[in-house]
Amino acid sequence: MKRLTIDEIISKIQQEELFEAVSADYSFTIKIGKYVPYACGAVHDGHQFRRELWENCIHTEYERWFEEDPATKEMVQTHPIVIAGMDSRFEYDLNRAPESAIYEDAWGKQLWHSPPPADMKQKSLDKHANFYKVVHVLIAKLEEKFGVCVVYDMHSYNWKRWEREVPTFNLGTGNVDNERFGELIESWRTMLSEIKLPNGIASSSKINDTFQGNGYFLKFITQHFSNTLVLATEVKKIYCDEINQIMFPEVVSALEEALKTLVPQHADDFFQKHS
Repeated sequence: MKRLTIDEIISKIQQEELFEAVSADYSFTIKIGKYVPYACGAVHDGHQFRRELWENCIHTEYERWFEEDPATKEMVQTHPIVIAGMDSRFEYDLNRAPESAIYEDAWGKQLWHSPPPADMKQKSLDKHANFYKVVHVLIAKLEEKFGVCVVYDMHSYNWKRWEREVPTFNLGTGNVDNERFGELIESWRTMLSEIKLPNGIASSSKINDTFQGNGYFLKFITQHFSNTLVLATEVKKIYCDEINQIMFPEVVSALEEALKTLVPQHADDFFQKHS
């Protein structure tokens, strides 16, 4: 993996080069092993939190981890095109618009002892802006090359805070063209429901049950690119103990193995139908 500036990453995409890189400020990673009509994103995978923010932050390291989406990059890491955040959403949230990307409070608890100074906020917002410069160039290249594209927008969610049964997988489709893409959305839901998981974990999948797909990553791509479907795919945190902060690597591995087959199969179906 190389360390590249934003301009260098953009240039490589525009020239259709194959590469794997971390951004110069270590805020995100991108891999392009082959140009294909689909990409995977894991915007909440990151856990890094700038040291200059530590003292001012009221939330503990565990509280930040609890609301992040650990291992979502690992679940899709084998695919040809993967872009993933490295910074915690508690520094800036890639799945929110710039004006709301820096939290004042998080899940009912004030985040900062005192509001961060403007220069610290700007440092975070610059990273947010650079990420989306790359996303824009990447999707533009894929649409230019293939005509259509599908993005698997991977997230996870804490299920123990719900007081009812919730699905293993939730697809949020509130901001995509369901009339045009409905058949492929339903086929993705069906595929997810058939994933076999270890330890007796059942697979179930629903659409807009726990979340409706209101994230900025999805909205940004959808608003700028008319031929790209973003599938906001939420995985219930059955792959960890969210209370005791213990990861279950065998479950993460099972999800990765399943998605290794299902994602390209679904992406090919999408391409055949919509190209």
